[in-house]
Amino acid sequence: MVSVGKKKLDINEFGKIVLQNDSVTLSSQALSEVRRSYDFLKVFSKGKLIYGINTGFGPMAQYRIDDADRSQLQYNLVRSHSSGMGRLMSPVHTRALMLARLNTMLLGYSGIHQDTVKLLAALINNEAYPCVYAHGGVGASGDLVQLAHLALGMIGEGSFYYKGKITTAKNVYQHLKLEPLQIHIREGLSILNGTSAMTGIGGINVIMGHRLVLWSMLLSLVINEMMEAFNDSFSAELNNVKLHEGQMKIAGWMRTLGADSKLLRKRDEHLYDKTITEDIIDDKVQEYYSLRCVPQVLGPVLDTVLQARQVIENELNSVNDNPVVDYKNKNIFHGGNFHGDYVSLEMDKLKLVVTKLSMLAERQLNFLLNSHLNKKLPPFINAGKLGLNFGLQGMQYPATSTVAENQALSTSLYIHSIPNNNDNQDIVSMGCNAAMMCSQVIENTHEVLAIELVALMQAIDILGISGKLSFAGKWLYGHTRKLVPFFKEDFAPSQKLQSVKAWLMETDITGHFQKELNSDN
Repeated sequence: MVSVGKKKLDINEFGKIVLQNDSVTLSSQALSEVRRSYDFLKVFSKGKLIYGINTGFGPMAQYRIDDADRSQLQYNLVRSHSSGMGRLMSPVHTRALMLARLNTMLLGYSGIHQDTVKLLAALINNEAYPCVYAHGGVGASGDLVQLAHLALGMIGEGSFYYKGKITTAKNVYQHLKLEPLQIHIREGLSILNGTSAMTGIGGINVIMGHRLVLWSMLLSLVINEMMEAFNDSFSAELNNVKLHEGQMKIAGWMRTLGADSKLLRKRDEHLYDKTITEDIIDDKVQEYYSLRCVPQVLGPVLDTVLQARQVIENELNSVNDNPVVDYKNKNIFHGGNFHGDYVSLEMDKLKLVVTKLSMLAERQLNFLLNSHLNKKLPPFINAGKLGLNFGLQGMQYPATSTVAENQALSTSLYIHSIPNNNDNQDIVSMGCNAAMMCSQVIENTHEVLAIELVALMQAIDILGISGKLSFAGKWLYGHTRKLVPFFKEDFAPSQKLQSVKAWLMETDITGHFQKELNSDN
């Protein structure tokens, strides 16, 4: 169980709650802040004209709402904006959205009743997720449509994803013996106004993006092992004179994880400590870039992931409501903290570098399959009869086409602002779109790495070198071979590739190599 509201929620705790389904508990200090904010708003709002309490919304804010209609105003807002389309967001994305909204509300600047955060925590803990659609919000005034569907579920309407199926909100509340949320002052607007959809999905993207970097680094190390490459491409001496932290980290991890390899070669032992007399050297002096330049290619990917993590953590712990109810300064401030440009930009950058990572994997796969390049393996790593059998020839197509899709998806959403809302929202972030598209690129990239991994294990068995791999390579080999055994005869590989993809996505590789990844190299 993770306590939320007492201190900043970091990405590791976020991952425990969202990906490992840890429960949440609300800190008493945060609940006190929520109560004080609500009590202040209840008194302060009497006799004053305050946006979203006794006015219309957006460009209709000039219309005053009678006190008798204030509660209905909130319900109307929730229902009218529950207009999402497209596919339903996955349960894990919705759980992330709910946690992000809960955490910002616990900061005590929303003027909501404690019932709101208590109900939201109960829904998270019972894995009851309002149905939220992917298409809707433009990321300014927040993720209005996505969060409207959250609010719709909280007031007891709409549908839920619960216990593996779609059911009505009424059934969920009856089963859990919970009461739907009742509007007190501004609970509708406070749930809708914010960046919690893009931030929640962004948090998952950061975690999965970081894992992808580690998977790609590990596969790259093992390919270098398989080729008996020289190890100076990831040496400290070479990489530490180029002053980029990501590059130095990648190279350091490769040195640590490959330290006990019986395949990697030292250049001085093979090329410097003996006289070379041949005019044409059979031994490759330098590997292709997809093997030799791994620190330089993955370094900027890692740096971008870490920058995105910082921005997501900041947004996760920020007040992104409007207006901001500040009981400490005894005032209400209007502005645009709901604007999602910070998240949108980072999601664009993240999907761009993940696409580059998928391109590296595709080039490494092509190297393995092309006997003219690797000069070690049969064409398409075919262990059967050439011509009659096809090896991994058919598996290359989905890798190539998926990388092409990633490249097409890598266009920027951050700069695709389209005015709407009668031009009230005249510059927007498209942050939720950016986060969703980044998520798709990340999932696609796991497919490419799954194919590369199967190809690499097949190559290792053909060469008979599994016993000479580093301990990290042996770990990778052992787990993959449980899912896809060595094969000679052709078979339909889709299901096995899906199982490898699932293993990659579900495995926290950081936890398996925590000591090595945290070493000083």
